Amino acid sequence: MHEFRRMTRLPPYVFATVNKIKMEARHRNEDVIDLGMGNPDIPTPKHIVDKLIEAAQKGHNHRYSASMGITKLRHAICDWYKRRFEVELDPDEEAIVTMGAKEGCAHLVLATISPGDVAFAPSPTYPIHPYSVIIAGGDLRSIPIGPGRDFFEDLLTATKQTWPKPRMLIISYPHNPTTQVVDLAFFEKIVDFCREHKMMVIHDFAYADLVFDGYKPPSFLQVPGAKEIGVELFSLSKSYSMAGWRVGFCVGNREMTSALKRIKSYLDYGVFQPIQIASIIALNGPYDCVEKIVDIYRERRDVLVDGLNRIGWTTEKPRGTMFVWSKIPEPYIKMGSVAFSTMLVEKAKVAVSPGAGFGDYGDEYVRFALVENPHRIRQALKGIKQVL
Repeated sequence: MHEFRRMTRLPPYVFATVNKIKMEARHRNEDVIDLGMGNPDIPTPKHIVDKLIEAAQKGHNHRYSASMGITKLRHAICDWYKRRFEVELDPDEEAIVTMGAKEGCAHLVLATISPGDVAFAPSPTYPIHPYSVIIAGGDLRSIPIGPGRDFFEDLLTATKQTWPKPRMLIISYPHNPTTQVVDLAFFEKIVDFCREHKMMVIHDFAYADLVFDGYKPPSFLQVPGAKEIGVELFSLSKSYSMAGWRVGFCVGNREMTSALKRIKSYLDYGVFQPIQIASIIALNGPYDCVEKIVDIYRERRDVLVDGLNRIGWTTEKPRGTMFVWSKIPEPYIKMGSVAFSTMLVEKAKVAVSPGAGFGDYGDEYVRFALVENPHRIRQALKGIKQVL
């Protein structure tokens, strides 16, 4: 058989072990509560679906679209940034429609990182952030994040120790999986650091709206000079519960968006046009539907975290994302996250994501996705309590 060298650089899919055991249990008709994959279960708001249906019934919308996204949708995302963050964007030169933030990140890195280029990504983090670098043939270096660590100290150390000098930093706040949040001062330091060291920045802002307890997340692009070095990715997947629709955006630096536009012109003809038209309605429409979605996640967060603390599994309430990131209880920590997650499926009938799937520095943790209703979460807590 041929060796596919690009594929051999990708590590085994850590989540596959737990998924396999989960599916085997379900084939035995066992009720496994799946809090593993971050797949939103909340339906898309009705007014957005209605617009999709209306647009899909018009034959001229069935043709090829534009790989960079239709004009009105690019204007809508720029207007959204203006309303939310007072960030001015040129819809023709600084905004691209992507098939979700994941596709946008992967193809942007492919367009801007050459074999041998060094790029930094945190560990643990969402897998596409580091592995987009590997797929592009780049040289990935991980920056550990977590309790007791100074991100900028670690970033400076890694920069000093790296040759050739790093070309890119990929970050994401609110952060998946750790749920860490930052203030604008953090991004100001990022911009200063990366301008000094001539590094591009990709900031994945997928959880811009999924925040709680009065926290207001800043946009990376609010910092003066941010557009000189980087871009921000935003997605409708979480804010509007449109995960399967695959609509996101890349906005910011003109050279980077131009590179993404060019590579996408070879790879796709854009998102199905009725979906783009419905996305305009989402961005320009009432915000209360987003607030209702956030309230649902907040209730689920409270039920899960309060329940975990009651049974002795100490866990903090996240202020952002649709996840709970929890350190494995001390008696089980030496098992590692894959073995511990496997045990939860087999004995508690609860599936979670092992932290090792997000990087080596995540192996003492598991991630819960808030994708079940409160009743099912309480049921999951009963199973976990019996095991622990």
